[in-house]
Amino acid sequence: MAKIIECVPNISEGRNHEVIEACVDQIRNTAGVTLLDYSSDASHNRSVITFMGSPEGVMNAAVALTKKAVELIDLNHHTGEHPRMGAVDVCPLIPLKDITTEEAVGYSKQLGERLWNEAGVPVFLYEDSASAPHRVNLADIRKGQFEAMPEKVKDPMWTPDFGGAFCHPTAGCTAVGCRMPLVAFNINLSTDNVDIAKSIAKIIRRKNGGFDCVKSNGFLIEVPADEEKGSPARKYAQVSINMTDFNRTPLYRVVEVTKAEAKRWGVWVTGTEIVGLTPMRALIDSAEYYLQLEGFDFDKQVIENYML
Repeated sequence: MAKIIECVPNISEGRNHEVIEACVDQIRNTAGVTLLDYSSDASHNRSVITFMGSPEGVMNAAVALTKKAVELIDLNHHTGEHPRMGAVDVCPLIPLKDITTEEAVGYSKQLGERLWNEAGVPVFLYEDSASAPHRVNLADIRKGQFEAMPEKVKDPMWTPDFGGAFCHPTAGCTAVGCRMPLVAFNINLSTDNVDIAKSIAKIIRRKNGGFDCVKSNGFLIEVPADEEKGSPARKYAQVSINMTDFNRTPLYRVVEVTKAEAKRWGVWVTGTEIVGLTPMRALIDSAEYYLQLEGFDFDKQVIENYML
């Protein structure tokens, strides 16, 4: 049976379409992988790319992408709402088919070593691949962002796993690790007061006593005017969320609490967004909740399950 890994690199460029396409082309032009999706956010100034393939193909594509990002992205001139520490900020591997977590961890370590040796980018191992407990959480590794990283890596607690006490002068550092499928989920509010979004994010995230497997922050999203569609420029606050295990905390539960908390400030949820791909099960859970389905059997009543 063929082993299949998914890879979801996040690059620190969401505005320059030529740079984004040049990076995505590295995936398109690598044998053994299939490009599944890519999306960009100008306010975050970040693009999320999703592809899958054989372990060897995935590693080759990730190396090619990183080399191109190092060539084209200079974080000294990067601004955006989303925290970042590298041109390729994070590069997770997700075991999909006929591959164990332990095997995927091994491949993540091979990839980390290759990114340092072939692209010259220092690498932190995180999540299931972390070399120490304090390195599991990406937010802890990335704290201080690109600007603070040259000094941070000198601390033995935060020396990269590959590359030593070094931060690339324009491309920063990259986090590589094995993790389970993550749902990148945004909730948009009817206000441009980012403090409200930040307050809600603090309430729902695990780190501050909120839901298990929820990481969140509040951002101000600025959408430029679109003359072709006749839509004006607008701003709104957004609760940006990473659901690291939707089996333990479903999407609908976070939405409902966000609605309740937003109501305290006299605002409401105007819509939600899913960034990149998501497991079907995460959406079915919400469908079951909102449709109030009784006796529903996901394994037997979803047509797509019979197409695999």
